[in-house]
Amino acid sequence: MRKSEVLAAEAVTCLNKALCHLKDIWEEIGIPEDQRLQRTNVVKNHIKSLLEMMIKEEESLRTRLISSIQSCRTEMEQLYLELQLPVFEEETGITVLQQEKNIRTQVEALLKEKAQRMQQLKDLLEQDQDLCDVLCSAPYGIHPDFVPTPEQLESFSQHIANQNAEKARRYAEFMDLKQRIILYMGELDHVPETSFEKDVVCEDEDSFCLSGDNIMSLKLLVCQLEEQKAENEARCEAHREQIQRLWDRLAVPQEEREAFNEHMVASRRRNLEALRVEVQRLEELKRLNVCNVTEAIRAEIAVFWEKCFLSTDQREAFAPYFSEVFTEELLSLHEAEIQRLKQHYEDHRELFEGVHQWEDSWRLFLQLEKKANDPTRFTNRGGNLLKEEKQRSDLHKSLPKLEKKLKAQMDAWESEQGREFLVKGEKFLAYVEEQWELHRVDKEKEKQERHLKKSKQTEEDMLYGTAVRTPSKRRLLATQTPTKSRKVVRCLKFDTWSLTPPQASPAAPPTAPAAPSMAERCAALRRSAPLCRLTRLRRRGPPAAVDPTTLGCRAATRRTRPS
Repeated sequence: MRKSEVLAAEAVTCLNKALCHLKDIWEEIGIPEDQRLQRTNVVKNHIKSLLEMMIKEEESLRTRLISSIQSCRTEMEQLYLELQLPVFEEETGITVLQQEKNIRTQVEALLKEKAQRMQQLKDLLEQDQDLCDVLCSAPYGIHPDFVPTPEQLESFSQHIANQNAEKARRYAEFMDLKQRIILYMGELDHVPETSFEKDVVCEDEDSFCLSGDNIMSLKLLVCQLEEQKAENEARCEAHREQIQRLWDRLAVPQEEREAFNEHMVASRRRNLEALRVEVQRLEELKRLNVCNVTEAIRAEIAVFWEKCFLSTDQREAFAPYFSEVFTEELLSLHEAEIQRLKQHYEDHRELFEGVHQWEDSWRLFLQLEKKANDPTRFTNRGGNLLKEEKQRSDLHKSLPKLEKKLKAQMDAWESEQGREFLVKGEKFLAYVEEQWELHRVDKEKEKQERHLKKSKQTEEDMLYGTAVRTPSKRRLLATQTPTKSRKVVRCLKFDTWSLTPPQASPAAPPTAPAAPSMAERCAALRRSAPLCRLTRLRRRGPPAAVDPTTLGCRAATRRTRPS
């Protein structure tokens, strides 16, 4: 039995006891029956009203619980719908009170979740608004009154993170562009004029709108300033070149040039103005010194004629170069010609430098070829001979490669320009072939001269005898060896025998002379002339008649002795 039922039975027992006690009291007092009935009726009505009131209160409680359940269930369903969560499954077989408590707890949890999401959304919306104000971008597409889902909040948070990164990137780019703008304006002596330039240079960095259009405007402003700076630098550089050229032509003193050095480096607006004024002053001075300036330009023209390999006809085609009447018109013609030559040289610098390289290599090759035929080169010390031979071998290999490379470049140039590339009035390859042919002819000529000289020497040796020829060496302190003496004597004996004319009878055909004996050779040595006299005779040429029998042999014998 439940405790409530026990309590109810006790309540009934107490009521019965109370009624019995009242009955006893009434009996003792002697209350009549009608009054007892009346009093019992009062007790009954009182108990009945009390119980009815209690029942009414409990029924009211039950009604409130049922009403709360209904309202909480409705609110819960609405929260589930707003939060986009699955519907809560209620437990079955529970009392109304437990059911109301479960539903109310679930509603409180849903309300807390909703409040958290709405607060997070509010914070994100505030950050997004700040970023939109700075970046001048559109706000994130989310309704502030709707409860967002966790996925939407995550996406919104990622969007805010991206916007912050974009803000940092644009801010860094803005600071870099601002520094460059300030630097360029300082170099150009430029003062901010437009409101945009003032906002960039003068205002605080945090107040500047980092929109895409503003960043593009900043880049455009930087490009404009860079172009203006490049234009100023180009103009200043042109003025400097013109000033330097006029200084050289007018022979301006070095002190005056050094006083102007400040404007020959920087390219600010004041430097440009100073350079312009100096050019005007030098131009006026040039007009007053037409003759000297023209001569200076002519010297420069002659230099570029050599650089461009112009022939004599091409040089003479510029008739004003040879004029002696110096006027401003003549000066203008010379200035136009030097500009044309400079442009022509710059347009074909690679070809001209290649030709110069070939000429320098060819000149060095000829020098090494000439040194190769010099007998004194064998007396050089320090390995110069080996270096020269290696250098000559390298040039002999590199020259054809360089010629092949220049030929390809010239063929491309001629096909592009539609005309021939001339060097000193003729095609370069023809010029190269001519130089090689001249080199070959010179070598052939030298070879023939050596052959002719050798033949002539052989004839003189057959006629006057052979002198001892040894390569020049340093004299030694020691005496000559007997072997060397014997070699000299043997050579002299042979030469003396060659001076003895062969005996032939007029009737018989010429025959080879018989080999002389040792006694005859010694007698021939005694009759031979001194070597110094033989040398003098060789220098003066062959005499009309030489009698070998009249020559002595003391000089030859003295020659064979060791020194």
